[in-house]
Amino acid sequence: MTQPLKLQSPAKLNLMLHITARRANGYHELQTVFQFIDLHDEMEFRVTQNGAVQRGRINTQINEDDDLIIKAARLLQRRYSVSAGVEISLHKNIPIGAGLGGGSSNAATTLMALNRLWRLDITSTELQQIGSQLGADVPVFIYGHSAWGEGIGDELTPLELPELWYLIINPGVFVSTAEIFASKDLTRDCHPLTIRAFLDGEGENVCQPVACKLYPEIQSAIDWLGEFSPARMTGTGASIFAAFDSVE
Repeated sequence: MTQPLKLQSPAKLNLMLHITARRANGYHELQTVFQFIDLHDEMEFRVTQNGAVQRGRINTQINEDDDLIIKAARLLQRRYSVSAGVEISLHKNIPIGAGLGGGSSNAATTLMALNRLWRLDITSTELQQIGSQLGADVPVFIYGHSAWGEGIGDELTPLELPELWYLIINPGVFVSTAEIFASKDLTRDCHPLTIRAFLDGEGENVCQPVACKLYPEIQSAIDWLGEFSPARMTGTGASIFAAFDSVE
């Protein structure tokens, strides 16, 4: 029996999120800043010879048909006509529906792991393009560096960001990304920012007012944390964060 490959699947914060336009296909043109944090899920991959893509031990209630991990593995298997299979186990620490990118990170980690285990020799750029078919946040986790994101979030420019401590609060509500992006109250015509303007302190999260209106728990968390440091929601929510210079 082959030795399993064990990997960490990291979470991210969106330090800002602007929407500048809406495409004909329903996707939004956006600008965002991705910051990786040290919260992570634990994943284990074991190659099998029966051709099946299957789950091993998991600690979530995600339906297999909705599981981005399974979708990622099957997409790669079909695209490259792989005869081998894989058993994937997951220990989830990143909350689901929290704006921390857990599902996208799991999908990206799956693509990178199977590229290695199935010896496919796919370039990082091509793997990012494959990942974008699964979700707009998947490419940045393959990219593996804090980044300025444009397009649907898949056009990435590396950013060197200060090392800060982020206190994150998950208010315990599940936020549907589709619900936020479908809202008539969502601002979709932000004036495009430059990277320099962001580094000088400009930028907000335009999804935050919509999410706070739908889920008062998010606003309560922002109000509380905001007493200690400027607080903001990440992604489409529900988690909120504030930056501090030290863990103390």
